[in-house]
Amino acid sequence: MGSVNFEWLSILMTRELSAFSRELDLFEDESMIWSTAPGIANSAGNLSLHVCGNLQHFVGAIVGGTGYVRDRELEFSARGIARAELQANLARTSEVVRSVLSGLSEEDLPAEFPEIPGELHIPSGLFLLHLSTHLAFHLGQAGYLRRLLTGENKQSSGAMALRVLSVD
Repeated sequence: MGSVNFEWLSILMTRELSAFSRELDLFEDESMIWSTAPGIANSAGNLSLHVCGNLQHFVGAIVGGTGYVRDRELEFSARGIARAELQANLARTSEVVRSVLSGLSEEDLPAEFPEIPGELHIPSGLFLLHLSTHLAFHLGQAGYLRRLLTGENKQSSGAMALRVLSVD
């Protein structure tokens, strides 16, 4: 099978973005997407906006030259955006990830990722893997927050579905 490549990173990121959309569906009361609990700063809605902004910026704008302009402050301050709009944003982000990463080659993996905050020097493959785990981290937060707010612990968004990874 070989080492990690851009196709694999794309599969993981798009899997998690789809799971995030399903996670938002599991909030029976749409307004709860914007709720938090004591000690928790970000709602599932804000986490959704944040992961999309992060990927649209780093994958879309920096790597793919899409022209996306990030408003990181808005990712955490926005409220009341409809579930359908959040899900459309997740779908757009998934398409950007799929499109941009499919245009990269194995030779791009070790190249330094451009424009990392703090002027760090990180290989592109490693930074993109970091973005994937960042996305999965916030997806997990949204799932736990939903369970905490709704008291529902029997439904899952299927975030870690292995069938998506199968090569059969």
